[in-house]
This record gives sequence, C-alpha cells and structure tokens, in this order.
Amino acid sequence: MSSKLFTASQIQSIADALADTDEGLSHSEISHVLASCRLADTTPGITKRHRLYNAFAEWQNTKQSRAGILAFIRKAMKPEIYNRQPERFETMRANLNRALAFAGLAVKADGTLDAVEKATTILEAARRANDLRADLVSRGVHPDVLAFCRAELVADNYFHAVLEAVKSVADKIRSKTGLDDDGGALVDRALSGTPPMLVINHLKTDSEQSEQRGFANLVRGIFGMFRNPTAHEARVRWEMKKEDAEDLLSLVSLVHRRLDKSRMPSRV
Repeated sequence: MSSKLFTASQIQSIADALADTDEGLSHSEISHVLASCRLADTTPGITKRHRLYNAFAEWQNTKQSRAGILAFIRKAMKPEIYNRQPERFETMRANLNRALAFAGLAVKADGTLDAVEKATTILEAARRANDLRADLVSRGVHPDVLAFCRAELVADNYFHAVLEAVKSVADKIRSKTGLDDDGGALVDRALSGTPPMLVINHLKTDSEQSEQRGFANLVRGIFGMFRNPTAHEARVRWEMKKEDAEDLLSLVSLVHRRLDKSRMPSRV
C-alpha cells in the first residue's frame, strides 16, 4: 500500500480533512502525531492545513514514499483516542475518506486503512445519497429521516446516515419531554414508568400497556445498536449495505411517527 505516491492534490485534500477547522486535529495534536511518526514539522507557525501539507510533501518528496503519510493517518485515526468524542471521529473519518477515495484507500471504522475501488468522480457519493433518498421516499419514510440522506453521510458507507437518524430520535424525545438524558437512560425516564412521561396510546388495557412497553424496548434496542459506535468492536466492523440502511431507516421512521403522535399524560 505504501509503494505508490500521492499526487499533490491528494496530499492537499488529506491535509485539509485532517486539519478541518471544526472537527480536525488541533495544532498540539498535529505536533504530537508528527513527532510520533518522525515526520519533520517544516513550517510549524502557519495554518494547520498548510502545515500538514508541507510536512507530508516534504516526507514524500524526500523519501519517495507515502509510508510516512499513511503512518500519520493510522496514528491520528485510532478510535480509542476518540472514546469520549465518537461524533468527532466519525466526522473526521468521513472527511478523510472523501479525500482518500481518489487514491483508492479508506479508513475503516476500526481505524485501519484498506484498499477500496478508486473513485473517479465527485458525483459518486451524491448519486448514492440520491438513490437512497429516492427509495425511502417511495416507502413513505418520515421527513425527519430523509434529512439524513446526504452525500457527506453516505460517502463512506450507509452506517453514518442511520447513526445520525437514530440521534434525531433522541433529540425528539428530549424536545418533547425536556429531559437531557441519552440512550437507555432517556428511554427509561421518558417511555417507561407509571405512567411514562410520553405515552403512545391511552394505557387503559393490557394490550395498550404491552404496546407501550414494546415500543420502549424497541427504542432502547435501536439506541443500543447505534450509540457510541466507535467504542465497541462488533459495531466498528459493521459495513452496512444500502438494503440494510433502507430497512433500518424505515424502522426509525416508524419510531418518529409514533413519537409525533405521543403525548404527556397528566401526573397526579
């Protein structure tokens, strides 16, 4: 994988992704990773993007190898570094994979680099997103779910679109209840209890009470599958197909529709 060379434009794209203003590496993080990989920090006093570009270009031009750049990516993209910032890791990975696509490489969810089919046009990711959206529209999926069929989310794989859609379920529950919990704790407080803070029916019959419990278990299970994906080995290796994404987004759509009709019962 290290025998080929990156083009100047590929190096710039990689540097731009790693040094993104909002979600990229900080100057201190760049210093640490450069030192760890023994790459010369040729221009430490300039902007992050140009600083990384110069360091990468210097290495490749001097060594006639891209091994140092690949080593930097592997070091910077170790998932355990972002255990408390999973969203930052996934955003960086998506940005980086768009940059690496034209070199036929991708950072997997476990932080390793893998060879992939080389991208040839910038329209490929957009086309995938449009195809996904069209299929979901034909299914009548909830509008709040369609918002997550964006090119930047499906550029790497469909997992990110589903992950973000699941987050929107938690946001809706928090909005309707005023709670600030997350994951299972949010479900327990909002959808369980006697009575729950949010109910999806009148809770007058055994069937209705069973339906409420089943709905709470469904939402709890969805959160359990997708919350903090970088922290669990079984999830970081999940390479999702389009068909899987469509089924899961349809399930999230069902949850959204039931939440839209839910209400907060009076508490005596």
